[in-house]
Amino acid sequence: MVGLLAASATFSLFLIAALFWGWSVFYAPGPSAPAGDTTVVTLPSGSGVPAIAAILKQAGVIRSPDMFKAAVSLTGADRKLRAGEYEVPSRTSLRSVIILLVEGRVVRHYVTLPEGWSSAQAVDILMRQSVLTGEPETPPEGSLWPDTYEISRGEPREAVIARMQRARDQNLARMWELRSPNSVVRSPEEAMILASIVEKETGIAAERPRVAAAFSNRLRIGMRLESDPTIVYGITRGRPLGRGIRQSELQRQTPWNTYQIDGLPPTPIANPGKEALAAVLNPPRTDELFFVADGTGGHVFARTYTEHLANVAQWRAIERQKAGLPPEPIAPAPLESVPDGPVVPPGAAVITVQPAPALRPAPATR
Repeated sequence: MVGLLAASATFSLFLIAALFWGWSVFYAPGPSAPAGDTTVVTLPSGSGVPAIAAILKQAGVIRSPDMFKAAVSLTGADRKLRAGEYEVPSRTSLRSVIILLVEGRVVRHYVTLPEGWSSAQAVDILMRQSVLTGEPETPPEGSLWPDTYEISRGEPREAVIARMQRARDQNLARMWELRSPNSVVRSPEEAMILASIVEKETGIAAERPRVAAAFSNRLRIGMRLESDPTIVYGITRGRPLGRGIRQSELQRQTPWNTYQIDGLPPTPIANPGKEALAAVLNPPRTDELFFVADGTGGHVFARTYTEHLANVAQWRAIERQKAGLPPEPIAPAPLESVPDGPVVPPGAAVITVQPAPALRPAPATR
């Protein structure tokens, strides 16, 4: 009896010591981060507990894989661990590591393609994301949908571009079905081309419908679009010019220079956003043909060439004032009156634009 009592007491002491040791390991601070304040650990999808324990040990997040496996088994967490990328703070306890994995507090990475950025600039954005892999080719202009996308560490950049392209195809198809009969574009591809020009012409969302209407009106009567951003695209293929346009560049023959070509360019000049595309597919009915900067970041619009010339003179006066130059002398008024209508300026090229086919009325909820 005395021997049994002694053995029982000894076992109890060992059990208490083991429990105390397990408790201290479970709650005690973990290893210091090998570098910096946190350690990044990626747990692949489908990883079992032994594999997770090995990854955590190799990363220096836990001290003992066996203790980790025992702890998740005893706490019932072995079936709740979630895959993903984690940032584990230095000296995180085993208990806190398990909670982190059970709650799935994964690191989320995002990349944003702004509206009106070119495909070359989109590749630049992706190349700056160190969590991505691969060197993608520049996708076709206008094939990407501007938006914010969640990305994962190790994801190929080509895969992100593919997601951007699928988003564009889906959104374009949906918006094309709801286009207005007043739209001058005849195909989804033409819609993207004109929308990209509208996008680059103004950064003010409220102006996009008026710009789209003015360009649509020009196409209808055979006027060239004469859009400065199309000149820039022919020079840089979608990267910023970084200076003003030279007179020689205005006259340069490129497939995109709408001062030199009739109608639309062969491709978009950027990746337009939802608002610009909606403006092209559902332009308001106006008789405006011209617009010029107003000195405040926006534009002033005109119906006639005479009005436009007055607006241009006002803009030039603003530019001279900003540059500290004296005002230009006022030219005498012309003796002949100019008809007050949508006068086509001298030299405008005439092109043929087929009217859009009749469409079914849009749903009443729009």
